[in-house]
Amino acid sequence: PDWIDTEWLKQLVAEQLVTVRKKRGYAHPEWQKMRERNEALDTRVYARAAAWITVTLSTKVTERLVPANEGIAFPLGTMDTFTTYGGPANLLEAANTIGLPLYARQHLDEKGRWIDLMTEASILPVNKRPRIAIRIHTSN
Repeated sequence: PDWIDTEWLKQLVAEQLVTVRKKRGYAHPEWQKMRERNEALDTRVYARAAAWITVTLSTKVTERLVPANEGIAFPLGTMDTFTTYGGPANLLEAANTIGLPLYARQHLDEKGRWIDLMTEASILPVNKRPRIAIRIHTSN
């Protein structure tokens, strides 16, 4: 359509979900880029995630960061908008530590036959340029 920018649309569909097989033959889904620029897709994913994030305050009240009928958009072509930080893992040994991009731990089975390697990443995207964010509203 005439009202959609071609570059924006290409960026929106810049990744595809493929099935990847690891050394042991286990298959898992993985998003892979089909083209270099994908900012439109990234900002849509971040905005959808923000719409579902809730915060429980010290008063035990839970509230959404972005109301249900609102969203956040970023102008196409804005660069250096987000940075990512590693959040703490959901592990007792990671309590009160600085967040890392990836956590891994080994778990030996009860008979000592193998080791399971468990990994976890709690990546937190942070908007470094909040003034360029545009609040959008929906009527439904």
